[in-house]
Amino acid sequence: MTRPLRARLAGAFLALGLTASASGSAFAEPAASFTPQQRTEIVSILRQALKDDPTILSDAIAALRQGAQQKAADDAISHVRSDREHLQKGPDYTVRGNPSGDLTIVEFLDPRCGYCRSMVPVIDALLKSDPKLRLVEKLVPVLSEKSVLDTQAIFAAALQGGYDKMKRALMQDTAPPTLDRIRQLATANSLNADRLVADMHAPEVAAQINENLAEARLIGLDGTPTFVFGTSAIIPGAISAEEMRTQIKTARTAH
Repeated sequence: MTRPLRARLAGAFLALGLTASASGSAFAEPAASFTPQQRTEIVSILRQALKDDPTILSDAIAALRQGAQQKAADDAISHVRSDREHLQKGPDYTVRGNPSGDLTIVEFLDPRCGYCRSMVPVIDALLKSDPKLRLVEKLVPVLSEKSVLDTQAIFAAALQGGYDKMKRALMQDTAPPTLDRIRQLATANSLNADRLVADMHAPEVAAQINENLAEARLIGLDGTPTFVFGTSAIIPGAISAEEMRTQIKTARTAH
């Protein structure tokens, strides 16, 4: 079967209302623009085509899924642009680099994420080499209950002015996160361990976590780390310093 015919048949699936969701495929109600006779003819063509080449269906579903993914990506970047001020805002302790920089990168990270941990030296070097760059960290505990524990401890440390110290201590630590371990790390970093543990359940800590998670959902976060470069791109995953610089250059041009 020729590719043009396969493409037309894929279009026929679309015409009949075949849609794909983020979690799989589903059949929606048929489009109302066809007469019963036209719909019968299309169905007949599809049935015969599927007998001749069953891969047509998988091709059509793949195309629809790709379309759904593209729409999700478009919706995410639209949110970034429409809610730029809120997305790029964060408590002072989460802002790194130049607070008045000409470009803001938003980094969504989970303190237990190995890929996030691998990006720490990359981000440190980047901010050191680019004095005009501003970065806002958004901690999102998405991996496990251990992530929640670490994130609570980091935000609790922020109430004592120890956000960065506790964040780095926990992200460098290889021991399982427990309250006893958190106490040890807090004490080692000159923080009041008893106060920190108590503050882990403070309303402001819960509010900050919930706000970050809400923002993550709005951009369709699918993993950590995820970087938002200005209003030009959302890039998931651990990326190289070279790719970071390329995205920064593109975002500055767009800005």
